[in-house]
Amino acid sequence: MTGQRQPTFATWLPTRRRVLVGAGCAFAGFAANPHHVCSSPGDDVSRTAESIHQEPVFKASRKVLYEALTQAAQFDKVTKLSAAMQTGTPPGMAPTEISREVGGSFLLFGGHILGRQVELVPNERIVQAWRVANWAPGIYSIVKFELLEAGSGTKLVFDHTGFPNGRGEELAAGWKANYWQPLEKFLT
Repeated sequence: MTGQRQPTFATWLPTRRRVLVGAGCAFAGFAANPHHVCSSPGDDVSRTAESIHQEPVFKASRKVLYEALTQAAQFDKVTKLSAAMQTGTPPGMAPTEISREVGGSFLLFGGHILGRQVELVPNERIVQAWRVANWAPGIYSIVKFELLEAGSGTKLVFDHTGFPNGRGEELAAGWKANYWQPLEKFLT
């Protein structure tokens, strides 16, 4: 390689200009959109994400709670006790459908919630690819229901991740009003 200059260690060190430009990028990025971190070229990893973690306790066995969450006829009764359905079931609303097979689909709250069963461990765990019908096509989040013995009842360790940013508070309130509270009424 004649005539070409080999890079030296000093050329790889950040210059004052690189440091100032990088800092400017970071501050501009935070000011323009506080939910994203300025990243280097080729870095396609999100550094922020919302998630929901809740741990309601029910006065029912793990088996009874698992059945309420996975049997369409039972969950339909839970749905009717939810805040979303307090005004009554609109005519023509889609019926509750829940597959009890891994890979099978579910349709809840008249078609407002839908998805696929990812993992089903009877009386222990349910993992679903879950979405609200009005989300952009192809957007699914992951919900996990872990059922743990808690004395004579069951602690449901719940995690919801991968939903669109900005929806966390709304979804967290929805889980309480449309799942946990009506489940508690149904199970007593």
